[in-house]
Amino acid sequence: MSTAAPRLGAPSPCAAPPALLAVRSARPGDAVALEALSRPFVRSGALRRRPLSLYASDATDFLVVEACDGTLDGCLGVSVHPADPDEGRGPAGVLYNFCVAPRSQGRGVGVALLRAALTEADARSLCALFTATTGGGELFLRHGFAPTAAELAPRAWADSLDPARNSRVLARTL
Repeated sequence: MSTAAPRLGAPSPCAAPPALLAVRSARPGDAVALEALSRPFVRSGALRRRPLSLYASDATDFLVVEACDGTLDGCLGVSVHPADPDEGRGPAGVLYNFCVAPRSQGRGVGVALLRAALTEADARSLCALFTATTGGGELFLRHGFAPTAAELAPRAWADSLDPARNSRVLARTL
């Protein structure tokens, strides 16, 4: 039996293999943890700032992966927008506030969250999923998303995009 301490930067000894990661719906009590997980990404400019009150009111939009110590390894918001018959659009989802704790990046947390979001979108009979990213969006592109015009997304969400962020809108038809 080894008594050596885990290497710095190594995955936690309680880290589950990617195939065993459990994704769950967030609960209102997760609001503080959602805000804490998102904070470094807000500081870097990767995410827009959201007040704690918004995480509290929208907590049930989020899918999360929880570490064995109870902290969150990752989160992804999924908002549902009703059909817009005037625009000829069916119901659509928007993925937002997608982040994975630095200690958990590269372990499949993001893939597990995105797959769970796709499963949820299918269960809700959504016609499309949209997201906006200031990064390259590689994970989304690998999962069938493609660049699209913001005008094709749900109007309320598209109107909320900050042009100064120079985000790229991606979509996946379901």
